[in-house]
Amino acid sequence: MKAILTGHTRGLGQAIAAELLARGIPVLAIARRPCDELAGRFPGLLQQATVDLAAPEALHSWLAGETLNRYVADASSLLLINNAGMLGPVAPLGRQMDDQLLQAVNLNISAPLLLSNAVARAYRGPLRIAHVSSGAARTAFAGWSVYGATKAALDHHARSAAADADPRLRICSIAPGVVDTEMQAAIRRTEAPDFPLLDRFLALKQEGKLASPEDAARQMLRFLLSDDFGKAAVVDLRDLPSN
Repeated sequence: MKAILTGHTRGLGQAIAAELLARGIPVLAIARRPCDELAGRFPGLLQQATVDLAAPEALHSWLAGETLNRYVADASSLLLINNAGMLGPVAPLGRQMDDQLLQAVNLNISAPLLLSNAVARAYRGPLRIAHVSSGAARTAFAGWSVYGATKAALDHHARSAAADADPRLRICSIAPGVVDTEMQAAIRRTEAPDFPLLDRFLALKQEGKLASPEDAARQMLRFLLSDDFGKAAVVDLRDLPSN
């Protein structure tokens, strides 16, 4: 097996990359910048591509090259994890910054859909695709209309791709739960008028109720590599057995 992962430089993405590499699974990791820590820990297993996934033209240009085709050519099976994403803009309608809105749509929707299509075209063997979604895709939160909408798009992409009934493809959109990452830190820095549920998220940190990236990555990888992956197109990690 080989894996392709986006957003591997910090948080949950870095923990997923480390878990894959520790299992001896080669990883092609795609992000705006390389991760020197992972490269130092796993020489020879990690291949990094520097691409701004929030810029569709940059991703399109990279996909037009030969890196992806060369990487997948000798894979016995392939796992694509669309992890890269962003929270902002956190604000009600009328106060959202246009540039942040476009960046979020490009990073959270355009990039995973482009990558999924490119990988399915380039690789004809057993393929698993995982979108990292959010509970915000399934529950409405004031101030998160852009974030919730982009994650809901991933959920429905997985449902529709599963309906294609391609026998070589398993796909699932996974909400990882509330994980202690930089995104959670960004939520806690949000101005209360833009996000009425701020106190709830502050309490999750104060009460130690955030999952660690490492624990979430281990649980996610157990699921991604199991026979249960793909049986449902949309899953919440918190609903799965913890071991």
